[in-house]
Amino acid sequence: MTNLDTAPSVARFGALTNRERQVATLVCSGLANKLIAHELALTEGTVKQHVCRIYRKLCVRNRSALIIAMLPVPGSVGTRLS
Repeated sequence: MTNLDTAPSVARFGALTNRERQVATLVCSGLANKLIAHELALTEGTVKQHVCRIYRKLCVRNRSALIIAMLPVPGSVGTRLS
């Protein structure tokens, strides 16, 4: 896979809000929605809404695909969270 192959994914990641990035990071850390809600002082329903928006914006269907989408691009500096 080259950087060109992942470029659209990187562009979509920039569309996430700061809160969505926080939620995505916690999802990728393996936390359940209930624990994410506690960590960020949100309701579980709000977390679910954020997760749905993240999936839509990054064109993924589940947590596993989100984790893959959040991986650093080979040859780039830092991660997509930067």
